[in-house]
Amino acid sequence: MAPQNQPNVLFIVIDQLRADCLTGELADFVKTPHLDALMAESVTFTNHFTVATPCGPARASLLTGLYAMNHRVVRNGTPLDARHTNIALEVRKAGYDPLLLGYTDTAADPRGLPADDPALKEYEGVMPGFRETLPMRFDTYSDWPSYLKEKGYDLPEGYRALYEPVLQNGNSSPITNPAFYRAEDSDTAFLTDRTIAKLNQWSDVPWFGHITYIRPHPPFVAPAPYNDLYAPDDCPRPHVSNDVEEERASHPYYDALFAKPYPRRLYYGFDGDLARVSAQDHQEMRAIYFGLITEVDAHIGRLVAWLKETGTYDETLIVVTSDHGEILGDHHHWYKESPYDGSFHIPLIIRDPSRRQAAGQQIDLFTESVDVTPTILNCLGLEIPVAMDGRSLVPFLEGNKPTSWRSHIFFEHDFGNLSDEFFEGFLNLTSDQCSFAVLRTQTHKYVHFNGGLPPMLYDLVADPGEFTNLAGESNHRDIELEMMRKLMDHRMTHADRSLTRMQLHPDGLIVKPGPRQNA
Repeated sequence: MAPQNQPNVLFIVIDQLRADCLTGELADFVKTPHLDALMAESVTFTNHFTVATPCGPARASLLTGLYAMNHRVVRNGTPLDARHTNIALEVRKAGYDPLLLGYTDTAADPRGLPADDPALKEYEGVMPGFRETLPMRFDTYSDWPSYLKEKGYDLPEGYRALYEPVLQNGNSSPITNPAFYRAEDSDTAFLTDRTIAKLNQWSDVPWFGHITYIRPHPPFVAPAPYNDLYAPDDCPRPHVSNDVEEERASHPYYDALFAKPYPRRLYYGFDGDLARVSAQDHQEMRAIYFGLITEVDAHIGRLVAWLKETGTYDETLIVVTSDHGEILGDHHHWYKESPYDGSFHIPLIIRDPSRRQAAGQQIDLFTESVDVTPTILNCLGLEIPVAMDGRSLVPFLEGNKPTSWRSHIFFEHDFGNLSDEFFEGFLNLTSDQCSFAVLRTQTHKYVHFNGGLPPMLYDLVADPGEFTNLAGESNHRDIELEMMRKLMDHRMTHADRSLTRMQLHPDGLIVKPGPRQNA
């Protein structure tokens, strides 16, 4: 049965967008007029963090409301246990048919699948419950290349070659030259066009659309005019306090990270050697990253304009967030595998047309990506499954502050790789030991490494750039021990509780809702 008297849901995820491009130190430089306008009518959460990286683990947490320690999708390609519910399965209970225009990077549970099932070769599968309306998978399948061919483009061989720039005007840079396709035919434009066309077909019933933009995720190449919208020399520079060799020497994990040819997809032709990236390369990549953000912003503006033109803007719950951040050259790093804030600090914008009390406010209390699914369910009047780790943010949308709100956040990352075991060999660890967990307060960050690697401790007040590791220093021993205890408490409190708040009793089944589930 179709949902009655329910809002539409436009749930947008922008891949690899760090928060400070919208609400931090980069916000005045990066042009995002349409997201700025949306924030003026929404509640924006400025201290919002993903709880896991990279894409697969981050999206698993976002869509299930679970920490990676509970859903155990610890790397791209790790299967999601079929027992877990998610946002799509839950909104189906209200009659929605959740549409996916893009990707969820979900690897299927292999148990029960035949040995030759194609799903076993696919890390970019679909989260159960979604209807994949427009495939935009990065490595395996997408409707976009067929569209380009129909438009008359002479396509290069191989999907990744779609991100090869066209050298022009004597510019030999493989980064700042434009893509071979026009801006109106980019993957971002194509996704937006098809989204509007598809949602137009659902005008007679409330719809749920999960729209996922791959940009500004690398490879860094942008169509004109976005490729030269920002001059590299004008871009704010990365935060660094030492050279690459000093960064490598600061911790065994960083030594391994720079030793591995990774990531190979920063831009077309990049060989993965981060240690050899020049200062000019850093600036050019930042310029393209900012240009791609502005391109996505323009198309989100088109979606909002379409909602207004169709008279459904005030009938649509809008949620805009990211799966994870981008370290963007800080500490000489790129991608999202470092425990620095740039990898994990992401935007969250929510506009609920039925809750306008706090429109335009910015909330600086800690929120986590696991809060998004419980919040959407709460907005729709649906029960929040007790196993979910997140909390509903609806009180903030109504202009209230919940009691006993969190004073810290938690996030984690597994850096092992079963296919090449590079980190395992370099650091003499097993795959199960290749991980770190982070507890962050407003004043400190503690990073605990598995397998006996030394921890990290940062004073975020005195050292907001996270340059000085205080772990092991005698005058910081008390705060290190306190943070370690808080991290242990957090993990113990949030262990899987799918059934732990139930008890069989002579008087019948006792069920106690989790305190974190109350709106």
